[in-house]
Amino acid sequence: MLSPLLIGLFAGGSFSLASVYLIIAAIAAFLIRQPITTAIKVYSGRRSRRDLPAARFWIILYGMVGLLSLVGLIRQGFAYLLWLALPGIPVFVWHLALVSRRQERRQAGVEVVGSGVLALAAPAAYWVGVGASGLSSPDPILHNLTIPGWWLFLLTWLQSAASIVYAYLRLEQRELASTPTLSVRLRMARRALLYTSFNLALVLAYSLADLLPAWLPLPYALQWAESIYGSLKPAVGYKPTRIGVRQLIISSLFTVLFILAWNFS
Repeated sequence: MLSPLLIGLFAGGSFSLASVYLIIAAIAAFLIRQPITTAIKVYSGRRSRRDLPAARFWIILYGMVGLLSLVGLIRQGFAYLLWLALPGIPVFVWHLALVSRRQERRQAGVEVVGSGVLALAAPAAYWVGVGASGLSSPDPILHNLTIPGWWLFLLTWLQSAASIVYAYLRLEQRELASTPTLSVRLRMARRALLYTSFNLALVLAYSLADLLPAWLPLPYALQWAESIYGSLKPAVGYKPTRIGVRQLIISSLFTVLFILAWNFS
């Protein structure tokens, strides 16, 4: 969530009270997932009912904080941003249905779709940053402001999806008894390599066509290089924490490079 949000905020070029409301609302929406998930586990018999009061407390707290932040955004003229929250509802219901059936683990498809919902924070933050509170007006200049926002959504979603697929590859590799042959390693990494190669090729093509910043392929090249490294050097016997920390470092570097490339190209 933080990567699309930061990218959108920096791309917007300014920070205002509406930006604060957006950050608080996004964080509250992200945090409320855990207590709601806990409550679903209680009602489906997976957790003790003693966990229910705490879950209710945090649901109410995060819900109130998020609601007040949304009211602040509406008062600042950004009511249309509520439309961006709608895709998250069916995805979250999908996730909760899996939780109730004990099927939420190792659901890469759900995570990829969910990352798309989180990527909507990028255009929201961008439009708040550029002060586009009148996007519903017929002014063509305001309408043109929507285009970079949708680019940010697509670009951050592509990166998040590739990161998820790559993380699943690394988790699969850690269960290997020994390092397999090169052909087996490449076959295991086929999907991850396809995602990162597609992302790099797409961004590079649009950058060469002057439709995206010239240096924007750089962060995607970093992610592509990491997928090559992980394909050739499998994480045999690695602890999940080691895999997660490396993923965090790569994602953080990607975010910094993206911000620099977008703003200074």
